[in-house]
Amino acid sequence: MRKALILGLIASTISIQSCKKSFLDVNPAQNTAATQFFKTQDDATKAVNAMYANLHEWNNIAFAPIAVESMGSDDVEKGSTASDATFFNDYHNFTITAGDAQLGGFWKGQYQTINFANQIITNVPGISMDEALKARYVAEAKFIRAYEYFRLVRAFGDVPLRITLPKDASEYNLPRTPKDQVWAQIEKDLTEATTVLPQTYSSAEIGHVTKGAALTMHAKVAMYLKKWSDVATYTTAVMGMGYSLYPDYEQMFRTTHKNNQESIFEIQCNLIPNNPPASNSQYSQVQGVRGVTGGGWGFNVPSPELAAAYETGDPRRDATIIFRGETTPEGDKIPATGDNPMYNQKSYVPFALYVSGFNEGCQQNKIVLRYADVLLMNAEANNELGNSGAALAPLELVRSRARGVNAGVLPKVTTTDQAALRTAIYNERRFEFAMEFERYFDVLRQGRGTAVFGTRGWKAGKNEVWPIPQTEIDLSGGALTQNPGY
Repeated sequence: MRKALILGLIASTISIQSCKKSFLDVNPAQNTAATQFFKTQDDATKAVNAMYANLHEWNNIAFAPIAVESMGSDDVEKGSTASDATFFNDYHNFTITAGDAQLGGFWKGQYQTINFANQIITNVPGISMDEALKARYVAEAKFIRAYEYFRLVRAFGDVPLRITLPKDASEYNLPRTPKDQVWAQIEKDLTEATTVLPQTYSSAEIGHVTKGAALTMHAKVAMYLKKWSDVATYTTAVMGMGYSLYPDYEQMFRTTHKNNQESIFEIQCNLIPNNPPASNSQYSQVQGVRGVTGGGWGFNVPSPELAAAYETGDPRRDATIIFRGETTPEGDKIPATGDNPMYNQKSYVPFALYVSGFNEGCQQNKIVLRYADVLLMNAEANNELGNSGAALAPLELVRSRARGVNAGVLPKVTTTDQAALRTAIYNERRFEFAMEFERYFDVLRQGRGTAVFGTRGWKAGKNEVWPIPQTEIDLSGGALTQNPGY
């Protein structure tokens, strides 16, 4: 176990404790020790900025999340050339083993951010500063900690729960905490954050988490836990906060419409002039159209199954999938030949915005929570509570936006049969959030893993979770145990 230094945002960095030797790949001269930091309000602000910045670090937004949160889905395929990054196929076919590096990367990415949050929660209360801002910063850190634990617990089940900083070497390696306790801590953090966070910010602070984000995240957690009354309560609260659906589904995902009225929480990614290292998001780059200037690497592409599944005439199909040979609404001509017949349009950045020397699409935000999710969670909760009639209105709002002015497509769902409506809501979630890293875990929480993924090797009793990274088991000195079947 060694003290590691973690980079913060652009010019500001702080020091934290970790057992990850790979975290040491930074220049200590550019960092301030934690014991010398957290003295002023400016230090607190820098720490919060560093926490947010880590959300668009490689392991939080690129290959590792694609592997863990997307590649098991029936909506995607590996993409790129057949011989490149073949480990993605092992996730898609459920043959992955504990030694794959993406598992360790995902684990590291979430715990890095959790460590940033824990530093804030522990140290900021002791700073002499504006008390309202202090409380808000701690609340923001609790939301981020909850969000990252949500990603961990749904991916791995039982995971180490660290909510305080280690006092000495005896506290470095924690065993896995039962998932019920992890979920309980997530809910506690979100409840506490909700009581403090504001509903809105000034334009200078766009991207900070809001009360609406905390309530929406809590609704999503409650949905995974099947606490349907809570889902209905939290979503109803958000539905009264002034959010609305962005009228143009395809344009909602373009960089010119970041943080619009539908956005509840986005990971902020920017192209900072003359500073490529700070413009480090590769979310768009790794999924971009392969073989064109301003495109990308061509991974995590839509599957033929997804393309064929949409209702006839659903405009979301063309807004979600870039087809080989088409011209995008932004005027980019996609080559008629190439490695892949389709690409993810939601991560696409128009090629003209590419700047030499920067990652393609580095200015593309990653949308985490949006209002359509609130509406569909509300619909699902009402249906599960036996209020099927109340589920129809929020479901129709989503379908109405999707159909736009073309009344001949996407007819209203009118059934109040609970089973039939449940299927309709499941389908709506698939098409509304396709390629947004929701489908795989949606199917699992719905208990449909065998039915949807079984032909690719998914097995009940094993594949509800991914294996614990072997590197983490080794580093823990035996404190961590492996998931069954791996």
